[in-house]
Amino acid sequence: QVRLVESGGGLAQAGESLRLDCASSRSISNFKTMGWYRQVPGKQRELVAEVSNSGATNYADSVKGRFTISRDHVKNTLYLQMNSLKPEDTGVYFCKAEFVVNVEGATVGSWGQGTQVTVST
Repeated sequence: QVRLVESGGGLAQAGESLRLDCASSRSISNFKTMGWYRQVPGKQRELVAEVSNSGATNYADSVKGRFTISRDHVKNTLYLQMNSLKPEDTGVYFCKAEFVVNVEGATVGSWGQGTQVTVST
């Protein structure tokens, strides 16, 4: 298993920037994918951005051009740089790591506890 701890959330005004960090208790180099998800009350958790082991990235349409996902393999940390924040970016942001658990390629996902991001007008 792996322990993921998010930090960096908080309150921002529209147009400002925040950076989220996700520190992993294990080396992130072996994770199949890592990603950031967002959840608001009454809605399902949705993908914001993800990065594969090969470095390929994928973003939700709503954040393309404003958010950047990146990793630091030395610090075993995943980042989400959020620029030009909008009120609709408000939510609890969760970090997720997916890793292979057997030779057949089955994967397991681990989640962090989440960090609140609130963007005001």
